[in-house]
Amino acid sequence: MATSRLSAATSIISAVAAGLLLVGCSASVQVEKTTTPKMSANKLAGIVAEKLATTTGQPKPDIVCPENLAGKVGTITRCKLTADDGSTLGVTVTVTSVDGDQINFDIEADETASPATN
Repeated sequence: MATSRLSAATSIISAVAAGLLLVGCSASVQVEKTTTPKMSANKLAGIVAEKLATTTGQPKPDIVCPENLAGKVGTITRCKLTADDGSTLGVTVTVTSVDGDQINFDIEADETASPATN
């Protein structure tokens, strides 16, 4: 039974990853003006979850981003998607451009999920 749950979760996560790789995903967000614009980790996680849900046609996944995103081209942060069964998938966020206080970034999910830890 655990194997079929893991397979189902892996299939869902694989569908998310495949959807991202085939469709591509990017976002643009206006943030408060500072020397280098920044987006909070919580706001970034919400936007990534929303974009993934829209791209894949699935419900919003549980996303956690460990740090604020600095609005500097080339900045990369790694977020983590956790499925209902506890398996995880890494998500890379890369800043592609910054226009004033607006940060534009691409989102790319890893191809392989990690099984849930017991």
